[in-house]
Amino acid sequence: MCQLLGMNCNVPTDICFSFSGFQARGGATDVHADGWGIAFFEGKGTRLFLDPQPSASSPVAELVSRYPIHSKNVIAHIRKATQGSIKLENTHPFMRELWGRYWIFAHNGNLLEFSPELDGSFVPVGNTDSERAFCWLLQQLRQRFGNQMPTQDALFAALHELTLEIATHGEFNFLLSHGDCLFAHASTRLSYIVRKAPFAQAHLKDQDITVDFSEVTTANDRVAVIATLPLTDNEAWTVMPAGTLWRFAEGEVVEHRATRPGPPRN
Repeated sequence: MCQLLGMNCNVPTDICFSFSGFQARGGATDVHADGWGIAFFEGKGTRLFLDPQPSASSPVAELVSRYPIHSKNVIAHIRKATQGSIKLENTHPFMRELWGRYWIFAHNGNLLEFSPELDGSFVPVGNTDSERAFCWLLQQLRQRFGNQMPTQDALFAALHELTLEIATHGEFNFLLSHGDCLFAHASTRLSYIVRKAPFAQAHLKDQDITVDFSEVTTANDRVAVIATLPLTDNEAWTVMPAGTLWRFAEGEVVEHRATRPGPPRN
């Protein structure tokens, strides 16, 4: 299976530290060697880097790990292919436009017998179940809300219903963002950490790298990092219960709901 990495902040922040550990899992410390990608929101624009080569040996990934791009919302993915060949068009994250905003989506899992009817509004370019699910999600949102972007509360409620439907087809861990917030679905496993004052040191699991966040942040900074598996070995990560959909905004959890019997809605 693949692995996911997301970041949501209250001020534009770089993801170099977290990405360095995540990058190593793409063929060095783990087996996710079938491509990688990362997307950074900057205002109304996005920077999207994709490579069907293993991230651990990709020159493009090395560039990203050393390039301090500042963003409030970031989504990254390293792939272990289940459906779809190892090609650039099947490399996550995927990007589409809806309501004059770019949307970014990455998926970890395997959806079986998922062949929804698509009306042509959003059409997959590759042949993965992941891109098919993304296109169907956006199609359903457009059908529900027309040409007007809904409130974040209404959007979260709609995504919750749609996630419930897709999740019946199998494992559906995903990260989704339109630049204002970040949605995360823990179908089986995701963890997160919110870093805020007082900041301390953090040490990566997959690389011998330590950073002292107190030296590179201000007292008002707040950063939420979401990953399939915790990236550091000296911090307290929160495991997101299986079958829960989350919304992060301004570097903190806004709300979460169960997508199967389990934790109650908060």
